[in-house]
Amino acid sequence: MLKLENIVSRYGRIEVLHGVSLNVNAGEIVTLVGSNGAGKTTLLRVISGVQPRAAGEITFEGKSIARMPPHARVAAGIAQVPEGRQVFAPLSIEDNLRLGAWTRSDDVAREIDDIYAMFPILKEKRALPAGALSGGQQQMLAMGRALMSKPKLLLLDEPSMGLAPLLIDQIMRAIVSLRERGVTLLLVEQNVTAALEIADRAYVIETGKIVLDGEARTLAKDDRVRAAYLGI
Repeated sequence: MLKLENIVSRYGRIEVLHGVSLNVNAGEIVTLVGSNGAGKTTLLRVISGVQPRAAGEITFEGKSIARMPPHARVAAGIAQVPEGRQVFAPLSIEDNLRLGAWTRSDDVAREIDDIYAMFPILKEKRALPAGALSGGQQQMLAMGRALMSKPKLLLLDEPSMGLAPLLIDQIMRAIVSLRERGVTLLLVEQNVTAALEIADRAYVIETGKIVLDGEARTLAKDDRVRAAYLGI
C-alpha cells in the first residue's frame, strides 16, 4: 500500500532523514520505534505531506504522491493522528469529528455513530468543548477525527503518550480493532512493548536511518531491541 524509497528530509540545513526506505502492506499494523529525535515524527509528516522531502520517492497504492499536497493525500486515503492530539479545543466533540470529514461531500452520520460506538465516552460528552476532555479522551477524539475521512492508511504518532496504563490498553485495543475493520496502520509509539505486541512488522530508526526491520515478535526478542528500548 505504502512504499518509501530513500527518503531524505531536512529542517533548514540540518538533514534529519538520511535515505529512509520502508513499506506497509494492506491490512497490516506496522510500527516504527526509536529514541526521541530519531526522526519518527518527521517521517510521518513527510508521508502526510506537511514536511517537505528533499529526495526520495513515496508511492501509495502504486502511484507517486511525492508532489501531492497534504489535503489531496487525505482525499486519497491517508490520515494522520498527530502527536499531542491537537484537537480544536473551543469546538464541541461532534464539531471536531465533522471537521475530520471536510474532504467528503456525502453524509457522515454513520461514521459519527461508528466513532461513538468505538469510544462511548465521546457520545456521552459530545456537546462539550474538546478542551474539557481528559488527555485520554482527547486521544480518542483525535483518532475519531482522523477516521472520519474514511482513510485506507492511518498514521498514528505516539497515541499512548501521557496516558495511564488502563487507557493505553484501551487505545491499543482500538488500534487492533481498526485493522480488523480493514484499516492499515503505521504506528509510531514510545511504548515499545505495547507496540510490538500488536504490530505485524516493525522498523527501528536511529538518527534518521532504518537500522533493523522484521516481524514484530522477532524484533521483540532481539537483544539489541531489548537492551535499547525494552530495558531488558
